[in-house]
Amino acid sequence: MLRGLMMDRPLLVSSLIEHAAAWHGDAEIVTRTVEGPIHRYTYADAARRIARLANALVRLGVKPGDRVATLAWNTHRHFELYFAISGIGAVLHTVNPRLHPDQIAYIVEHAGDTVLLFDLTYGELVRQVAPRVPGVAHWIALTDAAHRPDLDLPGLRTYEEFIAPEEDRFDWPEFDENTASSLCYTSGTTGNPKGALYAHRSTVLHAMSVCMADVLGLSNRDTVLPIVPMFHVNAWGIPYAAAMAGAKLILPGPGMDGASLHALVEGEGVTLALGVPTVWLGLLCHVRDNGLGFGRLERIVVGGSALPPSLLEAYEGHGVTVMQAWGMTETSPVGVVNRPKPKHDALPPDGKTALKLKAGRAIYGVELRTVAEDGTTLPRDGKSAGHLQVRGPWIIGSYFRRDDDPAFTADGWFDTGDVATLDADGYMQITDRAKDVIKSGGEWISSIDLENAAMLHPGVLQAAVIGIAHARWQERPLLVVVPRPGHAPDAEGLRHFLEGKVAKWWLPDAVEFVDALPIGGTGKVLKTALRERFRDYRLPDCPDNRR
Repeated sequence: MLRGLMMDRPLLVSSLIEHAAAWHGDAEIVTRTVEGPIHRYTYADAARRIARLANALVRLGVKPGDRVATLAWNTHRHFELYFAISGIGAVLHTVNPRLHPDQIAYIVEHAGDTVLLFDLTYGELVRQVAPRVPGVAHWIALTDAAHRPDLDLPGLRTYEEFIAPEEDRFDWPEFDENTASSLCYTSGTTGNPKGALYAHRSTVLHAMSVCMADVLGLSNRDTVLPIVPMFHVNAWGIPYAAAMAGAKLILPGPGMDGASLHALVEGEGVTLALGVPTVWLGLLCHVRDNGLGFGRLERIVVGGSALPPSLLEAYEGHGVTVMQAWGMTETSPVGVVNRPKPKHDALPPDGKTALKLKAGRAIYGVELRTVAEDGTTLPRDGKSAGHLQVRGPWIIGSYFRRDDDPAFTADGWFDTGDVATLDADGYMQITDRAKDVIKSGGEWISSIDLENAAMLHPGVLQAAVIGIAHARWQERPLLVVVPRPGHAPDAEGLRHFLEGKVAKWWLPDAVEFVDALPIGGTGKVLKTALRERFRDYRLPDCPDNRR
C-alpha cells in the first residue's frame, strides 16, 4: 500500500489554545466569577496563564498519565485547567459536583486522582469527601488569597498563589495523539458511574466537527455561551471548539438562574448558547415575566433530554433558531444535530415542527444503526423502533478500568441504551430509553412522545411519564405533571386534551400533580426517583382504552 507524503503532526489539545492565542488573541473570554465580579480577558491572556499553570503542575510533580480532578463551574480558571492539564500529558478529570458524595468519593478513588481543584461553592462537599479519598495528595481552591477557604485539608493552597511564581511560557510536549486527554464519568443512575476516557485525537476531531457549518456552525463571528456545565461531558466540547474557531466565549459561573443568564445574553451579545431544557425554561420564564427579549441571540442548542414542543414554539416565536442535538458521555458527546435540508423548506408548518422535534442527523464521523431484539438491523423507514447503536472516532470503545460490558457489541458498535427510529434522510428520533419504555400488551409506548404531547397543554409546565405495573397489560402509563403557575389542570381534562394527539391506547391511566420533578446532576428528570416514589401506586379503575 502506498503511503501519502503528508506531514505527520499530532492532534493535541495544546494546539487549540496555541492557535487561539496566535490568530484570535484579542477575542474575549468573559466569566461571571464565583466571587461575584465579571472577569474579562483574551485568549492571549489565557494562554499565558495556562503556561503558568502548566509550569506549576509540573513543579508539583504531576506526570503524564496522572489524573487531576476538578469540582468547578464554567469559569476562566476551569478553562485554563482544560488546556494545561491535558497539555502536559496528564488527564483532566471533571467531576460532577451534583452527584451524591458517595458517588463522588467512588469516582475520585476509581479514577486514581492525585490532585483536586475546587471552586469555593464546593467547600463543604470537599470537606465531606476528603477523608474518603486518601489518594488525593494536593487540594487547590480555585480562588485568590483574599478568599482562601477555612478548610482543614493537607497542603491546601489557592490557585492564584499556586500559579503566580511561574513563568508565562511553556514548551508544550509532543506525544502520541491517542494519549488520554480527559475523563468523564456517567451520572450513575443505575449502578456505579462508569468512566469515558477521551483522547487528544478524539477531542480535536470532535471540536472540528462541532465547528462545521452543518453542525453548530461555530465561527470567530460568534459569541458562544455554554450553559451546559464544564463538568458534564466537557461542556459538549465547546471550550475546545471555541478556541479552535476563535469565538468570544462567555462562561456563566454559578449564575444559572434566568436573570443571570439573561444579563449575559443581553450584555455580551451572545449569538449561540447551549443547554438542557430546564435551563431554557428558566430563561424563557424570566424573559416572559419581565417583558424582555433575547438581544442578538440567533440560535440555541437543546440537548440532554427531549425538546418540548412548547419550548420550540416559544423561542422560535422570538426569532431564535432552536437546534436539537443528541449525545451522551460515551459519544464525547455530540452525535447528531437537527439541521433541516433544503427540501424541508417546502414543508408545511406542522411538518417543519415535526422534523425539528427529531433529535437530528448524524454528523460526519458518527455512524448510526437501529437493531431489533434479535440483533437484525432495522430499515430506515422512520417507523421501525429498535436499539440505537453508534460507532466513530470519538465514540467510546470501552469503559475506564472496567472489564467486558454488554454495551459493546462483537462487531464493534456501542449500544446506547436508547430506543430510536431512523428515517430515509437519516433523521433519528429517540422514542425512549430502553429502561424507560413502557411495554403494554406486548407493544411499546413512548414516554417521550406522551410527555411532549402533555406539555402542549397550556396548564402544564413539566411532564414525565413512567410505567406502572398492571395485571392484564404488564404496564400502563402514569403521567406526572408540574402545573404552570396560575393554572390548575385536572386529570380528566388532560386525558381529554391528549385524545387525538396520541394513540387511544397510549392515554395515561392516571395523572398525578407534583410541585417539582426530581432532577439529576445533568439536568435530566430522574425517572428512577419517580419510579421509587410511585412504586406502590395502584392504578384506578377506568374505561378500557388500551386497544
